[in-house]
Amino acid sequence: MTDRKAVWAQIVPMPGADLSALAQSYEAAGVEGVWAPQMFGAPFTTLATVAPATQRIKLGTGIALAFVRSPLETACSAIDLDLISNGRVVLGLGSSAQSQIEGSFGSAYGKPLAHMREIVGMIRAIVARGHTGELTELAGDYHRLDLSHFRLLHKPVRGDIPIVLPAVFQKACAQAAEIADGLLGHPLWNDAWIEREVAAQIKAGLDRARRARKDFSLNISIFTAISDDRREAIEDCRGTVAYYSQSPQYLRYFEEIGFGREASAIQAAFAQGDMAGMAAACSDEMVESIAVVGTVDEVRSRVARRAALADAITPVIPHYGLSPEKSAIYTQRIAETFYG
Repeated sequence: MTDRKAVWAQIVPMPGADLSALAQSYEAAGVEGVWAPQMFGAPFTTLATVAPATQRIKLGTGIALAFVRSPLETACSAIDLDLISNGRVVLGLGSSAQSQIEGSFGSAYGKPLAHMREIVGMIRAIVARGHTGELTELAGDYHRLDLSHFRLLHKPVRGDIPIVLPAVFQKACAQAAEIADGLLGHPLWNDAWIEREVAAQIKAGLDRARRARKDFSLNISIFTAISDDRREAIEDCRGTVAYYSQSPQYLRYFEEIGFGREASAIQAAFAQGDMAGMAAACSDEMVESIAVVGTVDEVRSRVARRAALADAITPVIPHYGLSPEKSAIYTQRIAETFYG
Protein backbone atom coordinates (compact mmCIF):
# COMPACT_ATOMS: atom_id res chain seq x y z
CA MET A 1 0.00 0.00 0.00
CA THR A 2 1.01 3.63 -0.42
CA ASP A 3 -0.38 6.63 1.48
CA ARG A 4 -3.28 4.45 2.60
CA LYS A 5 -4.41 3.96 -0.98
CA ALA A 6 -5.35 0.45 -2.03
CA VAL A 7 -3.03 -0.81 -4.76
CA TRP A 8 -4.17 -2.98 -7.68
CA ALA A 9 -2.07 -4.85 -10.22
CA GLN A 10 -2.71 -5.93 -13.79
CA ILE A 11 -2.51 -9.49 -15.14
CA VAL A 12 -2.69 -10.79 -18.68
CA PRO A 13 -3.08 -14.29 -20.16
CA MET A 14 -0.08 -16.58 -19.72
CA PRO A 15 0.46 -20.28 -18.98
CA GLY A 16 -1.77 -21.36 -16.12
CA ALA A 17 0.97 -22.24 -13.64
CA ASP A 18 2.70 -18.91 -14.22
CA LEU A 19 -0.58 -17.02 -13.90
CA SER A 20 -1.47 -18.72 -10.63
CA ALA A 21 1.99 -18.12 -9.18
CA LEU A 22 1.91 -14.45 -10.14
CA ALA A 23 -1.51 -13.93 -8.58
CA GLN A 24 -0.38 -15.67 -5.39
CA SER A 25 2.66 -13.39 -5.21
CA TYR A 26 0.39 -10.34 -5.55
CA GLU A 27 -1.84 -11.64 -2.78
CA ALA A 28 1.14 -12.29 -0.50
CA ALA A 29 2.40 -8.74 -1.18
CA GLY A 30 -0.85 -7.18 0.02
CA VAL A 31 -2.25 -6.12 -3.34
CA GLU A 32 -5.95 -5.26 -3.09
CA GLY A 33 -6.96 -6.79 -6.41
CA VAL A 34 -5.97 -7.63 -9.95
CA TRP A 35 -7.39 -6.30 -13.20
CA ALA A 36 -7.53 -8.54 -16.28
CA PRO A 37 -8.00 -6.37 -19.38
CA GLN A 38 -9.80 -7.30 -22.56
CA MET A 39 -7.65 -6.60 -25.56
CA PHE A 40 -9.54 -9.07 -27.75
CA GLY A 41 -10.16 -12.19 -25.66
CA ALA A 42 -12.56 -11.80 -22.73
CA PRO A 43 -10.93 -11.41 -19.29
CA PHE A 44 -13.15 -13.94 -17.50
CA THR A 45 -10.98 -16.89 -18.51
CA THR A 46 -7.85 -15.34 -17.03
CA LEU A 47 -9.62 -14.54 -13.78
CA ALA A 48 -11.17 -18.02 -13.55
CA THR A 49 -7.61 -19.38 -13.50
CA VAL A 50 -6.60 -16.95 -10.76
CA ALA A 51 -9.68 -17.54 -8.58
CA PRO A 52 -8.91 -21.01 -7.14
CA ALA A 53 -5.24 -20.11 -6.71
CA THR A 54 -6.04 -17.18 -4.39
CA GLN A 55 -8.21 -16.50 -1.37
CA ARG A 56 -8.39 -12.76 -0.71
CA ILE A 57 -7.59 -10.53 -3.68
CA LYS A 58 -10.41 -9.01 -5.67
CA LEU A 59 -10.78 -10.10 -9.28
CA GLY A 60 -11.58 -7.29 -11.66
CA THR A 61 -12.45 -7.36 -15.32
CA GLY A 62 -10.50 -4.29 -16.25
CA ILE A 63 -12.01 -3.76 -18.66
CA ALA A 64 -14.52 -6.18 -20.26
CA LEU A 65 -15.95 -4.71 -23.47
CA ALA A 66 -19.63 -4.25 -22.71
CA PHE A 67 -20.96 -3.91 -26.25
CA VAL A 68 -19.49 -7.07 -27.81
CA ARG A 69 -21.63 -9.62 -25.97
CA SER A 70 -25.18 -9.91 -24.71
CA PRO A 71 -25.85 -8.40 -21.26
CA LEU A 72 -27.07 -11.87 -20.27
CA GLU A 73 -23.76 -13.48 -21.20
CA THR A 74 -21.82 -10.82 -19.32
CA ALA A 75 -24.03 -11.19 -16.26
CA CYS A 76 -23.75 -14.98 -16.28
CA SER A 77 -19.97 -14.82 -16.68
CA ALA A 78 -19.74 -12.50 -13.68
CA ILE A 79 -22.11 -14.66 -11.61
CA ASP A 80 -20.13 -17.83 -12.39
CA LEU A 81 -16.80 -16.17 -11.62
CA ASP A 82 -18.22 -14.80 -8.38
CA LEU A 83 -19.21 -18.34 -7.41
CA ILE A 84 -15.79 -19.74 -8.28
CA SER A 85 -14.04 -16.99 -6.29
CA ASN A 86 -16.49 -16.92 -3.36
CA GLY A 87 -17.66 -13.36 -3.96
CA ARG A 88 -14.53 -11.49 -5.07
CA VAL A 89 -15.55 -10.19 -8.50
CA VAL A 90 -15.50 -6.55 -9.55
CA LEU A 91 -17.15 -6.23 -12.95
CA GLY A 92 -15.41 -3.55 -14.98
CA LEU A 93 -17.30 -2.66 -18.16
CA GLY A 94 -16.12 -0.32 -20.91
CA SER A 95 -17.27 0.94 -24.28
CA SER A 96 -13.82 1.13 -25.97
CA ALA A 97 -13.41 2.93 -29.30
CA GLN A 98 -16.16 2.83 -31.89
CA SER A 99 -13.71 1.66 -34.56
CA GLN A 100 -12.77 -1.39 -32.50
CA ILE A 101 -16.31 -2.36 -31.48
CA GLU A 102 -17.81 -1.98 -34.96
CA GLY A 103 -14.73 -2.93 -36.96
CA SER A 104 -12.91 -5.70 -35.10
CA PHE A 105 -15.92 -7.18 -33.29
CA GLY A 106 -18.72 -6.32 -35.71
CA SER A 107 -20.96 -5.16 -32.87
CA ALA A 108 -23.25 -2.17 -32.45
CA TYR A 109 -21.76 0.88 -30.72
CA GLY A 110 -24.58 3.41 -30.77
CA LYS A 111 -24.59 6.23 -28.25
CA PRO A 112 -22.08 4.88 -25.72
CA LEU A 113 -23.42 6.52 -22.57
CA ALA A 114 -27.00 5.44 -23.24
CA HIS A 115 -25.86 1.99 -24.35
CA MET A 116 -23.79 1.52 -21.19
CA ARG A 117 -26.60 2.70 -18.93
CA GLU A 118 -28.93 0.13 -20.48
CA ILE A 119 -26.42 -2.71 -20.10
CA VAL A 120 -25.61 -1.86 -16.48
CA GLY A 121 -29.31 -1.85 -15.60
CA MET A 122 -29.89 -5.21 -17.25
CA ILE A 123 -26.88 -6.84 -15.61
CA ARG A 124 -27.92 -5.59 -12.19
CA ALA A 125 -31.41 -7.01 -12.71
CA ILE A 126 -30.09 -10.42 -13.82
CA VAL A 127 -27.65 -10.67 -10.90
CA ALA A 128 -30.34 -9.68 -8.39
CA ARG A 129 -33.32 -11.63 -9.74
CA GLY A 130 -32.20 -13.94 -12.52
CA HIS A 131 -32.38 -16.98 -10.26
CA THR A 132 -35.92 -16.27 -9.01
CA GLY A 133 -37.92 -16.71 -12.22
CA GLU A 134 -39.31 -13.18 -11.85
CA LEU A 135 -37.62 -11.81 -14.96
CA THR A 136 -39.52 -12.48 -18.17
CA GLU A 137 -38.21 -9.72 -20.43
CA LEU A 138 -35.66 -6.94 -20.32
CA ALA A 139 -36.00 -4.48 -23.17
CA GLY A 140 -34.25 -1.28 -24.14
CA ASP A 141 -33.03 0.60 -27.19
CA TYR A 142 -30.11 -1.77 -27.80
CA HIS A 143 -31.11 -5.12 -26.32
CA ARG A 144 -34.25 -7.17 -25.88
CA LEU A 145 -33.81 -10.23 -23.70
CA ASP A 146 -36.51 -12.89 -23.51
CA LEU A 147 -35.80 -14.44 -20.11
CA SER A 148 -39.04 -16.37 -19.73
CA HIS A 149 -37.13 -19.67 -19.96
CA PHE A 150 -33.91 -18.49 -18.33
CA ARG A 151 -32.80 -20.08 -15.08
CA LEU A 152 -29.48 -20.08 -13.27
CA LEU A 153 -28.19 -23.44 -12.03
CA HIS A 154 -27.33 -21.88 -8.70
CA LYS A 155 -28.23 -18.85 -6.62
CA PRO A 156 -25.64 -16.07 -6.99
CA VAL A 157 -23.20 -15.61 -4.13
CA ARG A 158 -24.35 -12.00 -3.93
CA GLY A 159 -27.37 -10.14 -5.17
CA ASP A 160 -25.24 -7.19 -6.23
CA ILE A 161 -21.84 -7.58 -7.90
CA PRO A 162 -19.88 -4.28 -7.87
CA ILE A 163 -19.69 -2.61 -11.28
CA VAL A 164 -16.86 -0.26 -12.24
CA LEU A 165 -16.84 1.90 -15.35
CA PRO A 166 -13.81 3.49 -17.02
CA ALA A 167 -13.76 7.01 -18.41
CA VAL A 168 -11.77 9.49 -20.40
CA PHE A 169 -14.25 12.36 -20.73
CA GLN A 170 -16.37 14.31 -18.28
CA LYS A 171 -19.81 12.84 -18.99
CA ALA A 172 -18.52 9.29 -18.58
CA CYS A 173 -17.04 10.22 -15.19
CA ALA A 174 -20.36 11.65 -14.06
CA GLN A 175 -22.28 8.61 -15.32
CA ALA A 176 -19.94 6.24 -13.48
CA ALA A 177 -20.56 8.12 -10.26
CA GLU A 178 -24.31 8.03 -10.86
CA ILE A 179 -24.89 4.39 -11.84
CA ALA A 180 -21.75 2.39 -10.93
CA ASP A 181 -19.87 1.45 -7.79
CA GLY A 182 -16.56 2.82 -8.99
CA LEU A 183 -14.56 4.53 -11.69
CA LEU A 184 -11.32 3.23 -13.18
CA GLY A 185 -9.44 6.27 -14.41
CA HIS A 186 -7.83 6.01 -17.83
CA PRO A 187 -4.00 5.86 -17.83
CA LEU A 188 -4.03 8.74 -20.36
CA TRP A 189 -5.28 11.10 -17.64
CA ASN A 190 -2.78 13.62 -16.36
CA ASP A 191 -2.70 15.50 -13.05
CA ALA A 192 -4.39 18.65 -14.34
CA TRP A 193 -7.29 16.75 -15.91
CA ILE A 194 -8.03 14.90 -12.70
CA GLU A 195 -7.89 18.06 -10.60
CA ARG A 196 -9.84 20.23 -13.05
CA GLU A 197 -12.45 17.85 -14.45
CA VAL A 198 -12.71 14.47 -12.76
CA ALA A 199 -13.43 15.55 -9.19
CA ALA A 200 -16.25 17.89 -10.24
CA GLN A 201 -17.87 15.29 -12.48
CA ILE A 202 -17.79 12.62 -9.79
CA LYS A 203 -19.52 15.03 -7.41
CA ALA A 204 -22.13 15.87 -10.03
CA GLY A 205 -22.91 12.20 -10.68
CA LEU A 206 -23.10 11.33 -6.99
CA ASP A 207 -25.36 14.31 -6.35
CA ARG A 208 -27.74 13.21 -9.12
CA ALA A 209 -27.98 9.76 -7.56
CA ARG A 210 -28.08 11.18 -4.01
CA ARG A 211 -25.12 9.05 -3.06
CA ALA A 212 -22.27 9.67 -0.65
CA ARG A 213 -18.63 9.81 -1.78
CA LYS A 214 -17.78 7.02 0.68
CA ASP A 215 -20.01 4.67 -1.31
CA PHE A 216 -17.98 5.15 -4.50
CA SER A 217 -14.41 4.15 -5.37
CA LEU A 218 -12.04 6.03 -7.68
CA ASN A 219 -9.11 3.93 -8.89
CA ILE A 220 -6.46 5.75 -10.96
CA SER A 221 -4.57 3.69 -13.54
CA ILE A 222 -1.08 5.14 -14.16
CA PHE A 223 1.61 4.34 -16.72
CA THR A 224 4.68 4.00 -14.47
CA ALA A 225 8.36 3.63 -15.38
CA ILE A 226 10.78 3.66 -12.44
CA SER A 227 14.39 4.21 -13.45
CA ASP A 228 17.44 6.22 -12.43
CA ASP A 229 17.88 6.91 -16.15
CA ARG A 230 15.11 9.41 -16.89
CA ARG A 231 15.83 9.50 -20.62
CA GLU A 232 15.52 5.73 -20.85
CA ALA A 233 12.22 5.78 -18.95
CA ILE A 234 10.78 8.44 -21.25
CA GLU A 235 11.80 6.50 -24.34
CA ASP A 236 10.32 3.32 -22.90
CA CYS A 237 6.98 5.07 -22.30
CA ARG A 238 6.78 6.86 -25.64
CA GLY A 239 5.44 3.94 -27.67
CA THR A 240 2.74 3.15 -25.12
CA VAL A 241 1.51 6.75 -24.82
CA ALA A 242 1.45 7.02 -28.63
CA TYR A 243 -0.37 3.71 -29.03
CA TYR A 244 -3.10 4.67 -26.55
CA SER A 245 -3.49 8.06 -28.26
CA GLN A 246 -4.41 6.62 -31.66
CA SER A 247 -8.20 6.93 -31.47
CA PRO A 248 -9.76 10.05 -33.06
CA GLN A 249 -12.39 9.86 -30.30
CA TYR A 250 -9.71 11.01 -27.85
CA LEU A 251 -8.59 14.07 -29.83
CA ARG A 252 -10.77 16.45 -27.83
CA TYR A 253 -9.18 15.21 -24.62
CA PHE A 254 -5.67 15.90 -25.90
CA GLU A 255 -6.71 19.32 -27.13
CA GLU A 256 -8.03 20.14 -23.67
CA ILE A 257 -4.78 19.10 -21.95
CA GLY A 258 -2.61 20.94 -24.47
CA PHE A 259 -1.42 18.13 -26.75
CA GLY A 260 -3.87 18.34 -29.64
CA ARG A 261 -1.16 18.89 -32.24
CA GLU A 262 0.77 15.82 -31.12
CA ALA A 263 -2.37 13.66 -30.95
CA SER A 264 -3.45 14.72 -34.45
CA ALA A 265 -0.05 13.73 -35.82
CA ILE A 266 -0.12 10.41 -33.95
CA GLN A 267 -3.56 9.60 -35.30
CA ALA A 268 -2.55 10.53 -38.85
CA ALA A 269 0.50 8.27 -38.60
CA PHE A 270 -1.62 5.41 -37.23
CA ALA A 271 -4.03 5.74 -40.16
CA GLN A 272 -1.04 5.15 -42.45
CA GLY A 273 0.26 2.24 -40.41
CA ASP A 274 3.35 4.27 -39.52
CA MET A 275 4.29 3.08 -36.04
CA ALA A 276 7.63 4.91 -36.07
CA GLY A 277 5.83 8.10 -37.06
CA MET A 278 3.45 7.69 -34.12
CA ALA A 279 6.33 7.54 -31.67
CA ALA A 280 8.13 10.45 -33.33
CA ALA A 281 5.01 12.62 -33.00
CA CYS A 282 4.75 11.91 -29.26
CA SER A 283 6.84 14.62 -27.60
CA ASP A 284 8.80 14.29 -24.35
CA GLU A 285 6.39 16.78 -22.77
CA MET A 286 3.40 14.65 -23.75
CA VAL A 287 5.02 11.52 -22.35
CA GLU A 288 5.94 13.14 -19.03
CA SER A 289 2.53 14.76 -18.65
CA ILE A 290 0.77 11.38 -18.89
CA ALA A 291 3.25 8.75 -17.70
CA VAL A 292 4.97 8.91 -14.32
CA VAL A 293 8.71 8.42 -14.82
CA GLY A 294 11.84 8.84 -12.71
CA THR A 295 13.54 7.53 -9.62
CA VAL A 296 11.68 5.72 -6.86
CA ASP A 297 11.31 8.91 -4.83
CA GLU A 298 10.23 10.96 -7.84
CA VAL A 299 7.64 8.39 -8.84
CA ARG A 300 6.25 8.10 -5.33
CA SER A 301 5.84 11.88 -5.16
CA ARG A 302 4.19 12.12 -8.59
CA VAL A 303 1.83 9.22 -7.90
CA ALA A 304 0.83 10.73 -4.55
CA ARG A 305 -0.16 13.94 -6.30
CA ARG A 306 -2.06 12.20 -9.07
CA ALA A 307 -3.90 9.96 -6.62
CA ALA A 308 -4.69 12.66 -4.07
CA LEU A 309 -8.43 12.43 -4.84
CA ALA A 310 -8.45 8.67 -5.39
CA ASP A 311 -9.19 5.67 -3.21
CA ALA A 312 -6.89 3.28 -5.09
CA ILE A 313 -4.16 3.19 -7.71
CA THR A 314 -3.18 0.77 -10.44
CA PRO A 315 0.42 1.38 -11.56
CA VAL A 316 0.98 -0.34 -14.92
CA ILE A 317 4.12 -0.72 -16.98
CA PRO A 318 4.52 0.94 -20.41
CA HIS A 319 4.15 -2.37 -22.18
CA TYR A 320 4.07 -1.39 -25.86
CA GLY A 321 7.27 -2.31 -27.65
CA LEU A 322 9.21 -3.38 -24.56
CA SER A 323 11.18 -6.60 -24.42
CA PRO A 324 10.01 -9.26 -21.95
CA GLU A 325 13.19 -8.67 -19.95
CA LYS A 326 12.61 -4.93 -19.63
CA SER A 327 8.92 -5.43 -18.88
CA ALA A 328 9.92 -7.75 -16.03
CA ILE A 329 12.31 -5.14 -14.65
CA TYR A 330 9.68 -2.39 -14.62
CA THR A 331 7.11 -4.77 -13.12
CA GLN A 332 9.51 -5.67 -10.32
CA ARG A 333 10.24 -2.01 -9.58
CA ILE A 334 6.53 -1.26 -9.29
CA ALA A 335 6.17 -4.17 -6.88
CA GLU A 336 9.10 -3.03 -4.74
CA THR A 337 7.82 0.55 -4.65
CA PHE A 338 4.08 0.12 -4.13
CA TYR A 339 3.21 -3.38 -2.88
CA GLY A 340 3.39 -4.60 0.67
